[in-house]
Amino acid sequence: MAASKPVESQSGSGFPRWQLALLVGTPIVLGVGAVYLWKRNKTKDTPGKSNGERTTPEGSANPVQGQGAPSGFGDEYESPLDRAQGAKNKGNKYFKAGKYEQAIQCYTEAIGLCPRDNQTDLSTFYQNRAAAYEQQMKWTEVVQDCTQAVVINPRYIKALFRRAKALERLDNKKECLEDVTAVCILEAFQNQQSMLLADKVLKLLGKEKAKDQYKNRDPLMPSPQFIKSYFSSFTDDIISQPLQKGEKKDEDKDNEGEAAEVTESSGYLKAKQYMEEENYDKIISECTKEVESGGKYTAEALLLRATFYLLIGNATGAQPDLDRVINMEDANVKLRANALIKRGSMYMQQQQPMMSTQDFNMAAEIDTRNADVYHHRGQLKILLDQVEEAVRDFDECILLRPDSALAQAQKGFALYRQAYTGNSQSQVQTAMDGFEDIIRRFPKCAEGYALYAQALTDQQQFGKADHMYNKCIYLEPDNATTYVHKGLLQLQWKQDLDRGLDFISRAIEIDNKCDFAYETMGTIEVQRGNLEKAIDMFNKAINLAKSEMEMAHLYSLCDAAYAQTEVARKYGLKPPTL
Repeated sequence: MAASKPVESQSGSGFPRWQLALLVGTPIVLGVGAVYLWKRNKTKDTPGKSNGERTTPEGSANPVQGQGAPSGFGDEYESPLDRAQGAKNKGNKYFKAGKYEQAIQCYTEAIGLCPRDNQTDLSTFYQNRAAAYEQQMKWTEVVQDCTQAVVINPRYIKALFRRAKALERLDNKKECLEDVTAVCILEAFQNQQSMLLADKVLKLLGKEKAKDQYKNRDPLMPSPQFIKSYFSSFTDDIISQPLQKGEKKDEDKDNEGEAAEVTESSGYLKAKQYMEEENYDKIISECTKEVESGGKYTAEALLLRATFYLLIGNATGAQPDLDRVINMEDANVKLRANALIKRGSMYMQQQQPMMSTQDFNMAAEIDTRNADVYHHRGQLKILLDQVEEAVRDFDECILLRPDSALAQAQKGFALYRQAYTGNSQSQVQTAMDGFEDIIRRFPKCAEGYALYAQALTDQQQFGKADHMYNKCIYLEPDNATTYVHKGLLQLQWKQDLDRGLDFISRAIEIDNKCDFAYETMGTIEVQRGNLEKAIDMFNKAINLAKSEMEMAHLYSLCDAAYAQTEVARKYGLKPPTL
């Protein structure tokens, strides 16, 4: 079983990584939502403190009247700057009274009067006029005036943020993101308002790009390790079982320890043999032959074809096949229940939790003793933050299949998260003791060690966590995801960047289709300031995305990195690096 993705706290959008840890081997692989790359220093709003809202014009930049007067002149003399300040102050009064057109006239007068060498004051006057235009929803004028202010003062936070908001209104997301990225860096990522706008724009950009790209992408078969991990999460799945006696030719029936050599013209049986040979690319075409010929294995062929459509990220192709199997009342009930599980998981991937829940509940009704239904519904409940219900489903799965090490491990992790988020140290310790019991009873379950390692990392027991990951590698030496985990642990534990990257590079060597490794490598390169390499890593992960939602998340990461390169080029601004 593949090791799970790392535990992280809840992000501003999408599913938190710790929830996705339970999705290993399920019919879908979800992204983690659009996470802004520098969100590590994000702070929550504190009652009584400003949330960073910038809605009013600025006060006097030079409060001392007459400071520009030549010597020998009295108070009756007003310099051009004094007159400009006076016009600006008058504009501020109109602004506060809601008389925006008069305010604009005053700010325009101030701009005309201000000496060109008084750059700070001049940029303030442009920014104030932009604030008045903003109240009139004249977004183009807002952008123009803020641009004038930023040309004069490239690190003018108010002007950059006001321009970002106007650009969003004008649907110019790319330049909006660049401006709000500059603001985030200048504010050291401490302002909730700018962080939320960045997150919003990143999500919108990611969704737009993924919607166009995902439907036009070339289908890509996952790695054999991923496919085997996927099927290993099912115990009552007929289509993933080896060829049975009734499916073999007579001369094959005496060779039970060998793969059957299928010679009859059954596309489904050939597809099953290709599965045993790990020749996955031929399975969909052979299932299609079975379906088109109306063979006796039509229901099985439909389900197997739908399953591989899901694996290559073609939900549009999978759904009609799943619908047909579900509606075949004379078909084997386990086929129908499995189709419901997979369609329910597909709905969850598409962020349709109500339809997903309906399918899982229907599966439980038609096949009450199917352990897979409760196992996968338990994972759904975890995603929906219904931990108690999830634990009940895992318990039902374990009751039906006491030897289900995976369900035991995932139940243990659910209990740990419940205790951890509830700040109950005694319950946390109970959950940790439970993990010790799980790995004692199921010493060959790699997922048990992986999930325990994540809990240990949470508890900063890094040495023991590292030992658990070593156990995973011993049991599954070709599991790329475990190497990514181990690499991340080196960064958190020993701040050993080189060793951490070595483990993640090893993961890519083992499985060059491991999108998690590319995503993690990209995120680390961002933190190191190697933005071009980060973008390259994110693009590789994008090409391997298994769902539109996952692709949207990866585009968000890539866009955030690209925005940083533009901000560095334009303004010389860079966030802190590792």
